[in-house]
Amino acid sequence: MLKNDLVKKLILIVGKDYVLYKKEDLLTYEYDGSIDKNEPFLVVAPKNEKEVSQILKLCFENNIPVMPRGAGTSLSGGAIPLEKSISLTMSRLNKIIDIDPINKIATVEPGVVNIDLSIEASKYNLYYAPDPSSQKVCTIGGNVAENAGGPHCLSAGVTTNHVLGLEIVSINGNIAWIGGQTNENPGYDLRSIFIGSEGTLGITTKICVKLQDTPKHYYTIAASFNSMDEACDTTTEIIGKGIIPGALEIMDRTTLDAVEPVYNPGYNPETKAVLIVEVEGFKEDIEEQISIIKNICTYNHSTDIRTANDPKSREELWKIRKDAIGAMGVLAPNYYLVDGVVPRTKLKEVMQKIDNISHEFNLTIANVFHAGDGNLHPCILFDERKKGDVQKVIEAGGQILKICVDAGGALSGEHGIGIEKQSYLPWVYSPEDIDMMQKTVDAFTLDTRLLNPGKIFPPKIPFHGSAFGAQNNIVINKTGGNEII
Repeated sequence: MLKNDLVKKLILIVGKDYVLYKKEDLLTYEYDGSIDKNEPFLVVAPKNEKEVSQILKLCFENNIPVMPRGAGTSLSGGAIPLEKSISLTMSRLNKIIDIDPINKIATVEPGVVNIDLSIEASKYNLYYAPDPSSQKVCTIGGNVAENAGGPHCLSAGVTTNHVLGLEIVSINGNIAWIGGQTNENPGYDLRSIFIGSEGTLGITTKICVKLQDTPKHYYTIAASFNSMDEACDTTTEIIGKGIIPGALEIMDRTTLDAVEPVYNPGYNPETKAVLIVEVEGFKEDIEEQISIIKNICTYNHSTDIRTANDPKSREELWKIRKDAIGAMGVLAPNYYLVDGVVPRTKLKEVMQKIDNISHEFNLTIANVFHAGDGNLHPCILFDERKKGDVQKVIEAGGQILKICVDAGGALSGEHGIGIEKQSYLPWVYSPEDIDMMQKTVDAFTLDTRLLNPGKIFPPKIPFHGSAFGAQNNIVINKTGGNEII
C-alpha cells in the first residue's frame, strides 16, 4: 500500500486532524524517556475502541507494524517506533469511565494520567495505589504495558496486583475482555499474561482497576547517614523486624547534589545517603512501628531524622524523591536510567560494585531507588555530545545489570525490557524459555508479530538507528518519496 493511500484510509477512520505524516510533525514521536530515538512511519490518534479496531484491521490486512504509545515516559525504549511502525497514540482515550466506591473499583481508558485517577477517587476517600515517580504524566495504559510500580509498591504491589480486567483489541481488530471486575475469574489468566507485555500482544482500550481506602494516618521519616552501607543495613533490618512500610526509598549523595539547588532541602554536605520510610494505617500501629524504625536508624548511626505526619510536610519530604530524576539536569545534560532488581540482603554489596563501575568508566552515577524491594535505579549522567560517551554509558549500564543478575536478581523491576535490555535476556532465560514466550506472541498476533515489533526479544538483525539494536525485518521501498509498505 502506498503511504498516501494509507494516510487517506486512516483519515477516513479518525479524521484529518489525527493523522500525522509530515516530518516536522513526527519529530515529537521519535523519543521516549530512554536515550534512543527513531522516527515513526506516521502517527494516528484514535478516540475509542472502535477506531482502534478499524486501524488494527487495516494494518493486519496490509502487513503494517503498529506501536502503541502512551505518554512516552518509557525508560527502556518501549515507545520507540522500529521497523517503520505506525505510532498508535492513545492520548485521546483519556476518560475515567466510572468509579464504583461501593465495590472500590474504577474503569478507565488507557490515556488517563495515573495521578488523575487518584485525584478523582479521593472524592470517595479512595486512591489508586501504584505510583510511579512519573505519575503526574504517565498513563494507566502505559503502566499496564510495563507493569509499573513506584515507591509504594513495597506494600501495595505493582500494577498487576491492582488490575482486574482489560478490554483489548487484537491485531485483526477483534475486541474482547480478559479478566473482569473481581479478583477471581474462571479460565486462563490472560490478564496476567497481557500486563507487562509491552504492547506486543494487543492494544488496551479499557482497564478495570482496584481502588484502596485512603489510609487514616501517614508518618514519614527521612533519615540521614554518612555512608550508603549504613542506609542499606537499616533497610534490611527494618524488614527483618517484620515491618513492611508503605515505602522504603534511598537517595545517595549525588542525587542530593542534584536536588539541592532546585528544591533546597538543606541536607548536611557530609550526608552520603538519605533513607525515606513511610508507614501508614492506624495511629497506634504507626506509633509502635515508627519507634522501632527510629531505633534502628539510630543504631546504624543516623545523623539526622526528619519527620512528617501532616500532608504539607509529607509532600515536602517526598518531593525531592519523586522529582529527583528531573533535577539531574543540574549535573549533566543527559542521563541513562538503569532498572535492575537485587535481593534486599545484597543491596550493600551491589551498591559498592556500582560505585566501582562509576570509577572504572569515569562516569557519574546517581542512585535513587526502591530499597525495600531491591529495585535499583542507577542514573548514569553523561553528555551525548562527547564522542564515545553514549557507547560507554550503554556498556556501563550492561555491566550494572549483569551485577544484578549475578546477585540473584532480575533485569527489570518496572521499566520493562524494550530495546534497552533485549540482548541481555539470555542471561536469565534459556532458549526454550524465550521460544515459549515468542510462541505466546505468535498466538496473540496470529503469527504476524506486527504489534510493537523489535522489542523484548534478542535482536537478530541490528537496527542501525538504535543505540541498543533491534530487529529490522520489514523492508521499506521508496518510489519518488511515496513509500510502499
